[in-house]
Amino acid sequence: MKRTMIGLAAAVALVAAACGGSGDGDASGNLIDQDLTKAIGDQASTTVAGGGTAATVAAIKEPTTMDEWEKLWTEQRAAVVKRIKDNKWGLQPDGKTVLGPEGFKVDLSTCGPGWSNTEGVTDTEIKLGSSAPASGTQATAVNINKAMTVIFDYYAGKGLFKDVNGKNRKVNHIIKDDGYDPTRTIPIVDELIDSEKVFDVMTQGSPSTLKTYDKLNARCIPHLFNSTGHPAWGDPQKHPWTNGMLMAYNIEALLWGKFIDDHIAEFPPGKITIGALVMNNDFGKVYDQAFKAYLATSPNKDRYTYVTEFNEAQAPTVTDQMTTLASKNPQVFIVMQTGTPCSQAITEAAQNGLNQKAKYKFQPSVCKGANFVGKDAVGNASDGWWIVGGGLRDINSPGEDANPYAQWARKLLADAGYDYKSNGFYGWGLNFGWSRAQVYAIAGQLDGGLTRANVLTAMRTIEMTPAGYLWGIKLNMNGNKDAYWVEGSEVAQYDSAKQQWDQKGDIIDLSGRSKTCSWNSSAAACG
Repeated sequence: MKRTMIGLAAAVALVAAACGGSGDGDASGNLIDQDLTKAIGDQASTTVAGGGTAATVAAIKEPTTMDEWEKLWTEQRAAVVKRIKDNKWGLQPDGKTVLGPEGFKVDLSTCGPGWSNTEGVTDTEIKLGSSAPASGTQATAVNINKAMTVIFDYYAGKGLFKDVNGKNRKVNHIIKDDGYDPTRTIPIVDELIDSEKVFDVMTQGSPSTLKTYDKLNARCIPHLFNSTGHPAWGDPQKHPWTNGMLMAYNIEALLWGKFIDDHIAEFPPGKITIGALVMNNDFGKVYDQAFKAYLATSPNKDRYTYVTEFNEAQAPTVTDQMTTLASKNPQVFIVMQTGTPCSQAITEAAQNGLNQKAKYKFQPSVCKGANFVGKDAVGNASDGWWIVGGGLRDINSPGEDANPYAQWARKLLADAGYDYKSNGFYGWGLNFGWSRAQVYAIAGQLDGGLTRANVLTAMRTIEMTPAGYLWGIKLNMNGNKDAYWVEGSEVAQYDSAKQQWDQKGDIIDLSGRSKTCSWNSSAAACG
């Protein structure tokens, strides 16, 4: 499988051709440039982790204990604070301008009447408001928020949120159920910002986040590390207060396409049918659009027949759609879903013959957890499935048993009364909470302490080496130039006997190479 990873270098011309477009259904306009051929070709020599701006990052060695990790993070936070202060970024003396790297600039005078730089912050707490699904087909995703609360409490107890003014705070995390329904998210966000008067907001899912990020940005409310990988979150100029937590879905879709091209010699001559089960919302459609954009540029495009079936997010089953797809006899099958339908698709494929007939089958990165692909969910039916996983470490996996971070994370959850084995989203939540905690800690060390302007500056300048991601994944943003928190991934195949994803080849590192994206909703594309 090393051939597959290195073979990605040949994809650059195709991927670049899919970039920058704003035609009908082309959601890939934010994608990849900046000499990516060399970047991917050098993958074997760039498997250390770290941010994209520090010259010394290549010298970082993977810590072997949590004490070593915490020491590294302390040093990296201090380096971010120093960089901000040395460049005189952040809130300017005029009291209304926020500056950051690469021309980043925000005018606070546009935030509306009554805006407060410290709303939701007291001497003892930071009020965070989350809208998350605790019911419906995506109900387990609320475990992200529950685990976030666990890590917030842990770090508050360690004094991480003590700022330059000596204020030592805890995070008051308010979680409200939206059922993965954007029509419910809108009034929840209104309640959080108007009645609860939270300091910042987190939303889950592309549809809900798209419905609320205009308002949150117009009112200059931090909207950090949302549980979605839609490319729209790469917009530091028109939506500077919003970012996402996951690898962009269109990058994932293009990597699916390149994988198929790399393996085309394994298929019989003639047409190759690729089938996809697509969630009928903003989330699933981005996958679908980006994948079609890739196929349109592929040198093998005349060999591909792409067939899709769409399902509604709240539909109880996907049986009809999967039956129809199986009748098309796809040689490649891709699940463009989130939540329960991921497991349903695996089970249905095993029952209708698709599992046996399709040579390659892909799960989406958002359904990487054991609760979607493990034996308790689907038995052994997921054996041999593939994934472009987005880099998040699966603390459920037996393959992580010896990893110091996984050991620490499991204990942290157990001490809080949560069974890490029951749901992969607990591991996600620790990563989401860790990321936000680092931003709070950095912002608190800037002049003025913890404020919204300082959180914005920290978010747009942050550069950290994560423990909760696979080694080689970089987490960083850089003002107007790099607006995506994570741009790396592994490619892996599921081994049901081991109950784990086995990584094939090297980490794909695209850090700092995705174009920013000013999302045009009417065109469903980056402008």
